[in-house]
Amino acid sequence: MLESVYPLYLANEAVQPNTDLEVADKYTGEVAARVALADAAMIDQAIGAAVHAAEPMRKLPPYERQRVLNHCVARFTERADELAMLLCIEAGKPIKDSRGEVTRLIDTFRIAAEESVRIGGEVMNLEISPRARGYRGMFKRVPIGPCSFISPFNFPLNLAAHKVAPAIAAGCPFVLKPASRTPIGALIIGEVLAETDLPKGAFSILPCRRDGADLFTTDDRLKLLSFTGSPAVGWDLKARAGKKKVVLELGGNAACVVDADADLTDAVERIVVGAFYQSGQSCISVQRVLVHERLYETLRERLVEATRALLMGDPKDEDTFIGPMISQGEAERLESWITSAVKAGGKLLCGGRRDGAMLEATLLQDVPRDQPICAQEAFGPVAVLSRFSNFQDALDEVNNSVFGLQAGIFTRDIYKIQQAWDELEVGGVVIGDVPSWRVDNMPYGGVKDSGLGREGVRFAMDEMTEIRNLVIRTPTK
Repeated sequence: MLESVYPLYLANEAVQPNTDLEVADKYTGEVAARVALADAAMIDQAIGAAVHAAEPMRKLPPYERQRVLNHCVARFTERADELAMLLCIEAGKPIKDSRGEVTRLIDTFRIAAEESVRIGGEVMNLEISPRARGYRGMFKRVPIGPCSFISPFNFPLNLAAHKVAPAIAAGCPFVLKPASRTPIGALIIGEVLAETDLPKGAFSILPCRRDGADLFTTDDRLKLLSFTGSPAVGWDLKARAGKKKVVLELGGNAACVVDADADLTDAVERIVVGAFYQSGQSCISVQRVLVHERLYETLRERLVEATRALLMGDPKDEDTFIGPMISQGEAERLESWITSAVKAGGKLLCGGRRDGAMLEATLLQDVPRDQPICAQEAFGPVAVLSRFSNFQDALDEVNNSVFGLQAGIFTRDIYKIQQAWDELEVGGVVIGDVPSWRVDNMPYGGVKDSGLGREGVRFAMDEMTEIRNLVIRTPTK
């Protein structure tokens, strides 16, 4: 169970200046714990400490970075049950999904431990013309310096891990602002890091109000800002970030295409998971389902049946599949989008009822594409069905979005697979599965309004390092 009070972490140390942030049990609505909040002075102090830690972190041998990361793997494994229950309470995530996220947390740190000793470079042949005779070149990757991280509420452990673990592996000190609705998972990461002998100032984990977090974005001492969250916030942060490098992992309205040769049983099973896993609160949740007209009626019937069978309730119950959304306000927003879609001519196939923060798994069809439920990011347990007759038209419809994070394609045609990979304007194409699938070592990120840059441990490390070139001239007679 949760402790009643949690400190923040300032320059590697637990600090308890107050207990001003209340963290609710997302199912009961009751206060589950109280967390320390950082003020602007603390954030400034943390950034200064990260600046002082930049040189010691750069000089920390790779095997020492690996040792820190392996310590985290061991401790998270020991505390796996505690971490899962923590997620269940602070995020309202069903317990089975919570255990899955803890597994991914451990995977992410384990991958980072492996990558920490692989940072290399390349020897280059510069003698490409007579003027370069006698020159040789090589480059290496060096840490970018102090980093600023802002993580979201929906994967409080693993999305924080996707910033923290690569930073340690790359040798970058950091300051992290976790989501104020779900800060405790990140603070447990801080608690474990505080058990290590990372250089003083290597990390600070600072819950704070959004209006007090401006330094995370604007302070020029920080060399990289990595933000995961909503597009509106992310692009605003980029506009105010100044000269620092910016990595944005933003939203989406991910599409899944089911072509005529798909295995219907398999497609239905995967779409149900992809659309309604953790109440659809994922930026790659299945939101748009495009089905070939030959399969449409059958798939719709099976999908409705499978969706209605999902159990909604207490996330601590082993059988629960649909838990609460992060807040009643978010559930009310999505309920209003469903109502708007039906008024505009869409048909409600199942679900749609709300009780507080609980919203039933919902399927719609024939919704005009300009409705928010199609055009914007739903970020909840809703998916919209439509039909197509031509595969090219389906690809065009996937691209008919301001977003471009991932897409899923159910087809066995190798030529259509290549066509989708060539033409879809997304960061990743998943064949034979839903766009919601991700493993933590693959490059992950989007295009258009879905963001900039890539995560996935090795690729995040590339973002957190810079190339330093070396040219050597051998005089010739």
